[in-house]
Amino acid sequence: MGRIFRKPEVMTDEPTHYCPGCTHGLIHRLVAEVIDELGIRGRTVGIAPVGCAVFIYNYISVDFQESAHGRAPAMATGIKRVRPDLIVFTYQGDGDLASIGIAEIIHAANRGEKFTTIFVNNAVYGMTGGQMAPTTMPGQRTTTSPFGRKVEEVGMPIKIAELLSTIETPGYITRQTVIKPKYIVQAKKAIKKAFKYQMEGRCFSLVEVVSICPTNWGLTPVEAVKWAEETMLSYYKLGDCKTPDSHKGV
Repeated sequence: MGRIFRKPEVMTDEPTHYCPGCTHGLIHRLVAEVIDELGIRGRTVGIAPVGCAVFIYNYISVDFQESAHGRAPAMATGIKRVRPDLIVFTYQGDGDLASIGIAEIIHAANRGEKFTTIFVNNAVYGMTGGQMAPTTMPGQRTTTSPFGRKVEEVGMPIKIAELLSTIETPGYITRQTVIKPKYIVQAKKAIKKAFKYQMEGRCFSLVEVVSICPTNWGLTPVEAVKWAEETMLSYYKLGDCKTPDSHKGV
């Protein structure tokens, strides 16, 4: 009987450094599977930013550039404009994209830059100690909000997918998650669609992936999955927020 499940060819054999239960590894695998299936390994360039997401270059064997904090979309714009034949993607966490880099991603989407962004939303700053992020849930405790996020002081969590979907420029904006197998299947389909839109030269694309961070949430992986499904998914609704086919223009 032949083997039906194997490691993607583009993934390295590097042992993971991620904490137990972290879903970055799952997302890495989905991106790697899509690269293999689309046959684009030789012309794919990834942009690794600051935070936990930076180490993606250890696990996926394509060309990578490392950008300054929040500036991955600017670097991706430059590469894609100089070499439009390349497939360019950024891989960013919520601290990188939704905080210091929010202007970068908004203007890249508004310009209709033809690259793809994988946005990992785990509601907390992971690498730097578990501080409150723009995506932290109301009442959620972090190292900088030990009594819970107070919305009257810092506002509500930012819904990046919905925010970018209001831009008039055509684009593919979707939110998925990888916390359970049934969701992983849909997340892969979305990532593959985002890369295909880029290959066709159609539009900017962003796949937001709701993820878990058991270590900084102070939960076991099982508890973290339950909390994410019950709390985050009621606020961060899954599904497509915008497609290029639904765009009506101004």
